[in-house]
Amino acid sequence: MTIVEQGSGPAPQAAPDLIKDTTTQTFVKDVIEESKRQPVLIDFWAPWCGPCRQLTPALEKAVRAAKGKVKLVKMNIDEHPAIPGQMGIQSIPAVIAFVNGQPADGFMGAVPESQVNAFIDKLTKGVPAAGEPNIAEILKEAETVLAEGDAATAAQIYAEALAVDATNIAALAGLAKCYLTTGAIEQARQTLAMVPESKRNDAGVKAVQASIDLAEQASSLGPVTELEKKVAANPLDHQARFDLATALNAMGKRTEATEQLLQIVKRDRKWNDEGARKQLVQFFEAWGGADEATVDGRKRLSTILFS
Repeated sequence: MTIVEQGSGPAPQAAPDLIKDTTTQTFVKDVIEESKRQPVLIDFWAPWCGPCRQLTPALEKAVRAAKGKVKLVKMNIDEHPAIPGQMGIQSIPAVIAFVNGQPADGFMGAVPESQVNAFIDKLTKGVPAAGEPNIAEILKEAETVLAEGDAATAAQIYAEALAVDATNIAALAGLAKCYLTTGAIEQARQTLAMVPESKRNDAGVKAVQASIDLAEQASSLGPVTELEKKVAANPLDHQARFDLATALNAMGKRTEATEQLLQIVKRDRKWNDEGARKQLVQFFEAWGGADEATVDGRKRLSTILFS
């Protein structure tokens, strides 16, 4: 194999972890297998190659700056000619990028540092940096903790997500939900206000907004026992029944709240400009489409409306 030198500069030096030398025997492990976890650059060089000495510092600098999104593996073609021979490398320096076990891109010659940076930026777009928190996993953990009833811990986890991405919609909605769960309605509203106007139709945001509105309605009502007495004394007191449903929902009694509003719809569906039906829809929005109470409530409402 005839290798053509591409130009001149300091000797390549290996760096731990992100930057290493490889051999014919370790190439599969260092490059092929490793590239299935993150992109790997293989730098073919030789001690006599001036341009290699010029390119290597720029490569190493760019790889370190990428913080684990990409690794650099160097192969001395004089000591290990088999792999570059198989790959048809005819001149050095030559840099080939491997992704998912396959060659994906590359360049030849001692290109400027800006071009090296652009090459790595393109290659690593969307790849998380090593040690960088996985937002999806953080959000899932927070959601699980909140569902288990630990709103304070869930709030801390959502705050971790926001420390990484201050504009994350799911994290903002989740944190607002945590505040709401603990009765801090104003803090919940302030948190949700941080969501951009263009994202207000996000399902998670709308659900929390509906819950906040319902919580504020409930906060102005009297004790549930008094409302229950009013309804018992006069079953046709739709306003008392409506208020009772709102208060029950605030207590987490979704089935009972649904039942009260359905009673109004059965007796007088047009009452207060279809107020009972609209309140039910707001309940469903706050609870989420997959919630058991929502699924059951929608079925029962449909039966009444379309029977």
